[in-house]
Amino acid sequence: MEAKATAKVVRISPTKARLVTEMIQGRNVHHALNVLQTANKKAARIVEKVLRSAIANAGNKGPIQEEDLKVLTAVADEGPRLKRFRPASRGRAARYVKRTSHIIVTVSDQ
Repeated sequence: MEAKATAKVVRISPTKARLVTEMIQGRNVHHALNVLQTANKKAARIVEKVLRSAIANAGNKGPIQEEDLKVLTAVADEGPRLKRFRPASRGRAARYVKRTSHIIVTVSDQ
């Protein structure tokens, strides 16, 4: 049985979030939680929250043992970009982009 959890428009760039999601893909849920708690990254706390939500979703779907759950996929897709401007020299404006991401974690008992 599969269960999925999603966090949308998270204020972290997808490339930084992908570093963390690649660490937990294909691992046991308890081992993945240990990896996320010891990782020294901002994205680790966000992905941990989504993983705990996916585990809770699996529990709501039916009776299931947490020890049997495995992280099937953990993906960080690109979300909408926030375009901002900052003053530059000679009265111009320099544009910069604040990136967001959608984090999707799927757990399964197979």
